Amino acid sequence: MLHRATPDELDLATLYALLRLRVEVFVVEQACPYPELDGQDLDPSTVHLWLTGDAGNVQGYLRLLTDGPRRRIGRVCTARSARGTGVARQLMVAALDELGSAPCVLDAQSHLAGFYASFGFVPDGEEFVEDGIAHLPMRRE
Repeated sequence: MLHRATPDELDLATLYALLRLRVEVFVVEQACPYPELDGQDLDPSTVHLWLTGDAGNVQGYLRLLTDGPRRRIGRVCTARSARGTGVARQLMVAALDELGSAPCVLDAQSHLAGFYASFGFVPDGEEFVEDGIAHLPMRRE
């Protein structure tokens, strides 16, 4: 089931579950010790999107941020148990529905650039390494 919430609509248990998935994927699994809690999750303009399974467990997540005149898609992640089931694709479709025609950007892990290109994103700069992982800035007008 798809869920959408702004920070003031999130209860503590849900926020905890979302942050836990992000830490499991980005910090533990990808072995990147970095400050996952960056202060943007509670910004009033942030929109959280996530999918839950039948048991209510979080299967995937992403957030939408305001980045100057554009929106930014970030923290796209899928629980290990839900990979290969289309969770990330469902979340991206929901995010782009939410954004409508607004221009948006994201920093794709380079090996996933083709996935984002399937949604109309194009490279928007040089590849860079963040926390030991190659990323490619991408945009969609």
